[in-house]
Amino acid sequence: MSNSKPQQAKGRVAVGMSGGTDSSAAAAMLVDQGYEVIGLTAHMWKDGSRCCSLEDVERARGVCSYLNIRHYVVNAQELFTEKIVDPFVDAYAAGRTPSPCIYCNSFIKFGFLVDRAIQLNCDYLATGHYARVEKKEDGKYHLLCARDPDKDQSYFLHRLTQQQLGFLLFPLADLPKPEVKAYSVERGLPVVSRGDSQDLCFIEEGKLPDFVEARAPDVVQRGEIRDHNGKTVGHHEGLHRFTVGQRGKLGIALGERMYVKRLDKENNVVEVAPRPGVMKSQCILNDLHWISGTAPGEELQCEVRPRYRSNGAMASVRISADQEATVVFSEPQFALTPGQAAVFYKDGEVLGGGWIDSVP
Repeated sequence: MSNSKPQQAKGRVAVGMSGGTDSSAAAAMLVDQGYEVIGLTAHMWKDGSRCCSLEDVERARGVCSYLNIRHYVVNAQELFTEKIVDPFVDAYAAGRTPSPCIYCNSFIKFGFLVDRAIQLNCDYLATGHYARVEKKEDGKYHLLCARDPDKDQSYFLHRLTQQQLGFLLFPLADLPKPEVKAYSVERGLPVVSRGDSQDLCFIEEGKLPDFVEARAPDVVQRGEIRDHNGKTVGHHEGLHRFTVGQRGKLGIALGERMYVKRLDKENNVVEVAPRPGVMKSQCILNDLHWISGTAPGEELQCEVRPRYRSNGAMASVRISADQEATVVFSEPQFALTPGQAAVFYKDGEVLGGGWIDSVP
């Protein structure tokens, strides 16, 4: 394939590029489709393990050079620290388990980068996310799951606004990952696959506790680990080293598999239980967000996914006027975790979601 840009362009698109396979393939596909494409890379974190670092900037620059498109680097380090890193540390210090990728999508990838794309007179911003956006007869933009359920990333996009959705293109929406990889090889893109890591982009693998401690030394507080009967079975060096549902690295041996059931911030206690004790049917959400811009009413029956990769279950979502909701699942869910997002789906469409505030 040629790596030259077409003479006639459909419109100008800024592609958020990390130098990885997905964003590089998205840029190349748009070039091939006749768009005027520019690469846009946010430098978010100097020590990032992926997506954020100077090394990623260089990877993206190499892809843009190959595609013969312009490449812009924008400095988002201060905003990333303020909106993503600091709240992340604060959440762990409070005994919660945050979802920084969701905040990053809202504030950085589809906030800050959209603003920069507009400044560059672009008609769209595109990324390598696996999700679909459709404008329907009601005049609203609808967020739908990707065709490939194994790669669907709509969960992380549930807080996007109508204005943001109307500006976005997701070229990979209908493709399974193997086809994207095959296209990248055929197109000759100079990318090195780093795999689909589940680690946070700004923290080295296995270094999360150290990261939190370096920015919030007070989190290091020795406390008790108690079983579901209230018996002290061990000790810990800080709640930030645990998350609800965790099984390994508990530092205890009780003759049966035990999971973290609850992090009691007030008493600095890690509570553990066998798996049945970690199954819950209700949770309280706050800070609700709706893709359409408005709540559908006081009560909603839909599928609720309480974490990424969760199959979720049908649930009743009872909405109150103060942006809170009580979710009652049709069947118990494993490890409902304060700080994580619970996202509402119906027939493959994202309706919205909220943050798990507490688990009765």
